[in-house]
Amino acid sequence: MLGVKLKELRETNGMVQRQIAALLEVDTAFISKVEKEEKQISKNHISRLAKLFKVSESELNSFWVADKILALIEDEKKENIERILEIVSVSKKIKIK
Repeated sequence: MLGVKLKELRETNGMVQRQIAALLEVDTAFISKVEKEEKQISKNHISRLAKLFKVSESELNSFWVADKILALIEDEKKENIERILEIVSVSKKIKIK
């Protein structure tokens, strides 16, 4: 999810992968894998990317967390995933405003 969003932002801003790689001090192949959803960037990179693309850090962070959650539950059966997400959404520990 985040990789697709970052690719969209990069292309909208007329940038190439090597420019993003230079900003994050990673190699271009890594950025390619991030955009293909094969790798995940470090949470520490969210702030730099938000500034670069002039989007909120919160928005990019939401995609980053969603990817983490998906990675945790991707091997679960569909009915288990639905139940897990239901439990999370109604949990008193997480206040959704």
